[in-house]
Amino acid sequence: MALIVHKYGGTSMGSTDRIKNVALRVAKWHDAGHQIIVVPSAMSGETNRLIGLAKQIMDQPDPRELDMISSTGEQVSVGLLSMALLAIGKQAVSYAGWQVAIKTDSAFTKARIQSIDDVKVRRDLDAGKIVIITGFQGVDENGNISTLGRGGSDTSAVAIAAAMKASECLIFTDVDGVYTTDPRVVTEARRLKTITFEEMLELASLGSKVLQTRSVEFAGNYRVPTRVLSSLTDPLLALDIEANSGTLISFEEDTNMEQAVISGIAFNRDEAKITVLGVPDRPGVAYHILGPVADANIEVDMIIQNQSVDGKTDFTFTVSRGEYHAAMAVLNGTKEEIGATSIIGDAKVSKLSVVGVGMRSHVGVASQMFRTLSEEGINIMMISTSEIKISVLIDEKYMELAVRALHKAFDLENA
Repeated sequence: MALIVHKYGGTSMGSTDRIKNVALRVAKWHDAGHQIIVVPSAMSGETNRLIGLAKQIMDQPDPRELDMISSTGEQVSVGLLSMALLAIGKQAVSYAGWQVAIKTDSAFTKARIQSIDDVKVRRDLDAGKIVIITGFQGVDENGNISTLGRGGSDTSAVAIAAAMKASECLIFTDVDGVYTTDPRVVTEARRLKTITFEEMLELASLGSKVLQTRSVEFAGNYRVPTRVLSSLTDPLLALDIEANSGTLISFEEDTNMEQAVISGIAFNRDEAKITVLGVPDRPGVAYHILGPVADANIEVDMIIQNQSVDGKTDFTFTVSRGEYHAAMAVLNGTKEEIGATSIIGDAKVSKLSVVGVGMRSHVGVASQMFRTLSEEGINIMMISTSEIKISVLIDEKYMELAVRALHKAFDLENA
């Protein structure tokens, strides 16, 4: 008997019929003798609806009160799923994050998990119950409900799996695994049977929507075996088939992994570029530009500082498109202090990345990538690299063309 964590996304919980199917799937695993914890998201579209209501009251909703509102979607989900399991004769109990308790910091709307109390959950599991816990949320040291940010249910599931020392965390979603790129952009995209944590972390952080970045960090840090698989198959599919389906995120590089130079292509349309022009080229300039941005809780991604000319330099970085106006406001407020001549921005850019552990042992990946984009007439605005990835910033109108061209250039459909 193993302890298994199931996570179901909003599409999987999108209607009462789908919730009943989730209950059948969960019951199948429980009937096989496993202890089961389920972490569901809110029903599809519900969190957006709740946030929309808040914005009808305040243009910029108070973060603490917004968490009070947006956390309710998951509470509905766990209650409905628990009732669906009770209706088919299974013992089940649902908990909100604060009841477990899942302790977080107080960064409302972007909270980070600090600890998880497993006593109550273990007691229920030992009593033969299926335990259902809200994803996406927790409670801070002052008893305030907090949420983990969009996609936070993935993080909740993996964190719970880590805290409970689960044998595996199964992320059930509306796709059947991790693909070489988005199949909606490249129809020849191929599902990967395995992928390393490093590669998955890069893909998640670079725009792949299959898993939330922090969930992959948890899985890697705590060595939680994690599998991405479909919830849209027959819920009564044979367990041995289902347990080996999807994509396994592995700890070690497969012996054949080195042959695949590139495992996938990620892209992110949610990018904006900001350039601070004509700042004095002196020690501390980067801090004086980015410090106030960080203080405003705005995350910065790609960064470039140009060569000094007559003691002046330009400083360019990217932020998420949703935080573009806030970042511009911060910088315009500090423009005189940092000595900038002007601040300009572009919210119509996209980031495109090629990822693969094979880059460590193969040369020429960058040149092939740049040659392919050049042949398509696509200009590169910014470049960043790591051991296993190369990212470029391009005009958003060329993004899909670039993805298709690179997928073909690296022969990912046949890898």
